Amino acid sequence: MHEKPFVEVVKEQLESETLNLPVFHPIAVKLQGILSGKDFSIDQVVALIIKDQALTSQVLRLANSAFFSGLAKVTTITDAVVRLGTREVASVAMLASQQHSYNSLTHPELKSHAQVLWKHAIGCAIGTRWLCEKNGYRNLAQEGFIAGLLHDIGSLLILKVLEGIVLTDGEQRGVSRELANEIIAAMHTESGYQLMQKWNLPEVYCNIVRDHHKDVEETGNVLLSLVRLVDHACRKLGLGGTPEPNLMLAATSEAQGLGIKEIMLAELEIMIEDAMEMVTSAA
Repeated sequence: MHEKPFVEVVKEQLESETLNLPVFHPIAVKLQGILSGKDFSIDQVVALIIKDQALTSQVLRLANSAFFSGLAKVTTITDAVVRLGTREVASVAMLASQQHSYNSLTHPELKSHAQVLWKHAIGCAIGTRWLCEKNGYRNLAQEGFIAGLLHDIGSLLILKVLEGIVLTDGEQRGVSRELANEIIAAMHTESGYQLMQKWNLPEVYCNIVRDHHKDVEETGNVLLSLVRLVDHACRKLGLGGTPEPNLMLAATSEAQGLGIKEIMLAELEIMIEDAMEMVTSAA
């Protein structure tokens, strides 16, 4: 039996060199690496995805879901890449791999918490991409999707560490939602940043994970402002916790700094709710 507080044990686990948490699907990570360079081919992308049968089926299912509608049904990964584009398929691959990670917990309380976090992550991904496309930042749309999806990755990491602690604890200590939230609030940004660095993901995403709770008024980081604004919208809708209907999006520093008007923010909320139903039905 150990008497250390959970926060200290979690910190020790996160700093352990032996910690091996499969938070990111290695193929999805490799795809991001390939696409960060200028010289890549469709064949390279396809060859990576088809190495994993489960990921292949997830990519095809999601690529054919209502959220990615408007194109003819695809039956091969090559078709998916050609029709949707390499970066879009990489986004779908990351979405599929993240969905698996959030579903991988077995401890009932922590699994339930992970499902709430998953809804928040996918809502932020969908919303950030949409906001980019509608407000003159189309060039950031794919980065926005990944940034929104991964911004709270540290929270998932901590849940996985907590599950490991609980399952190996002889006393089988429970972890309340309140305790998990307290630990996540204190540790998820820095822990997530360290994990992103460990996986050698692009700095643009690492910085979003580290800084998404910081005041962005002086940073000039447009992508960070977009992610934070959509994060507010998801919180207002209750994607990630208790709904906050009185949260005024137009009054946030992010909305004002980006010049996004109230009607656009209302459309954002409707789009997120509709898209969440589509993605959930395709899961």
